[in-house]
Amino acid sequence: MSHLLQAAIAAHGGLDRWNSYHKVSLDLSVGGALWDFKGQTGLLRDAYYEAELDAQRAILGRFGGPDQRVRFSPNRLVLETASGEPIESRENPRGAFRGHQNDTPWDRFHAAYFNGYALWTYLTQPFLYSYPGFETVEIEPWEEDGETWRRLKVTFPGDIASHTREQTSYFGPDGLLRRHDYAVDVLGGATGAQYIEDYHEHGGILMPHRRRVYPRGPDNRKISEPLLVSIDIGDLHFAA
Repeated sequence: MSHLLQAAIAAHGGLDRWNSYHKVSLDLSVGGALWDFKGQTGLLRDAYYEAELDAQRAILGRFGGPDQRVRFSPNRLVLETASGEPIESRENPRGAFRGHQNDTPWDRFHAAYFNGYALWTYLTQPFLYSYPGFETVEIEPWEEDGETWRRLKVTFPGDIASHTREQTSYFGPDGLLRRHDYAVDVLGGATGAQYIEDYHEHGGILMPHRRRVYPRGPDNRKISEPLLVSIDIGDLHFAA
């Protein structure tokens, strides 16, 4: 494990504390222009998310309304009633994005898969980078917001669903995650810069409650318009 990753994990609460938990549940609101582009405006405006921390499995609750939810895993999505009765499923959900570009409309299963894996990635950072199969290397620092942010290039293993294999995380002088850069394979390789703030402590773990994703320009700076994705977290709880 790199020295930067060790420092970041310690700043967010430490690996021992993290490993004492196995689930996270939270209320959240997801918005931004992406959902308008994709024909899914308001789908997760008032949502619930529950995930395992050591395996990529989650439930997207209040999915488009109070009476439905989606059970997520990388290879299968199941649309259910709120009480767990199956309605419809999709196997190999990533394959359903084949040929997609940034402006290709989505159905609800597309949106469920994207949110299922993306939220799991975000909620497990930076601890995720210590999981088996991840490769990390510190690269040159970055100046932004009057601070020097240390940067970690992360290569994801092939069995983890995420935006793309190589991503970059930026950490402030306090060791907390400030920014997360990536291309999005299921959006035809569109690039984003995600800004992360409003940290709260939950059971000894520091978690950000506000995320904002913008297009990323060729100079590696964010492009302020449009705001692509907003994520605001309400109540959040870890469980053993």
